[in-house]
Amino acid sequence: MTAESAMVVFQGKNIRRKWHEGQWYFSVVDVVAVLTESTIPRRYWADLKAKLDEEGFELYEKIVQLKLIAEDGKLRETDCANTESMFRIIQSIPSKNAEPFKRWLARVGYERIQEIDDPELAMGRMKEIYRAKGYSEDWIEKRARGIAVRNELTDEWEKRDIERETEFAILTAEISRATFGMTPGEYRRFKGLERENLRDHMNDLELIFTMLGEAATTEIARERDALGFGENRVAAREGGSVAGDARANLEKKTGKRVSTPDSYLGAPERAKRLEQGRRKAKKRDGEEPGGAISE
Repeated sequence: MTAESAMVVFQGKNIRRKWHEGQWYFSVVDVVAVLTESTIPRRYWADLKAKLDEEGFELYEKIVQLKLIAEDGKLRETDCANTESMFRIIQSIPSKNAEPFKRWLARVGYERIQEIDDPELAMGRMKEIYRAKGYSEDWIEKRARGIAVRNELTDEWEKRDIERETEFAILTAEISRATFGMTPGEYRRFKGLERENLRDHMNDLELIFTMLGEAATTEIARERDALGFGENRVAAREGGSVAGDARANLEKKTGKRVSTPDSYLGAPERAKRLEQGRRKAKKRDGEEPGGAISE
């Protein structure tokens, strides 16, 4: 998920958004779910649309359908509204969260304008979010580097006539399959994830080999001057194979798999890293089976 298509969080609830025509557009259904706490926000939104139409609010001019990641992990067209239109929709929803949400919405839009002028602000905010979620500095640095590598790859694809979201998804799946033997969807199920971002639940080595596959793909595409979907698909497979071969070699040397079903759903990354460190220390000191023999 890129900076132009990402989730933001309001009071612990995810809201999908997309940068479109120079401004943020937010998923209306997600906003309705947050404000109403309804178990059927789509039904609520359908009824509200009818009411707004009756009041003369010309939705067909204000609402746009943008492809966002759905619960099943697929891109689906979703009703979205920019900040101005979203304010109008919020006014029609009786909710205790209406005023706090308006302030949050205005701040989110302003921060994006700042980030365009100074991209380092976006990276700084991203790191703060991960720190608050309990990730270690080592992991955050790898994740930040991975985002930079991913953005460089997607920028390269755009230059090489890759335009549709489905093509981006297929090329990404080719790299992942060649690197780990799994597509992102299969990898997500392997880790027991649902809507969560897969890379947010990868360990250090998984992140490193993901970066290697994408960086190798970028380099191969440039060297071959790959154009169009077909040529870039070949480059994606070969770039992923570079990482896949390196992963297989490491697994042979260590006797351990790089890909693990572990995720950070139950415990933050920092806590898991500390626990792993304690276990290694106990084994080293002979306090656990498999450790050194104590005298």
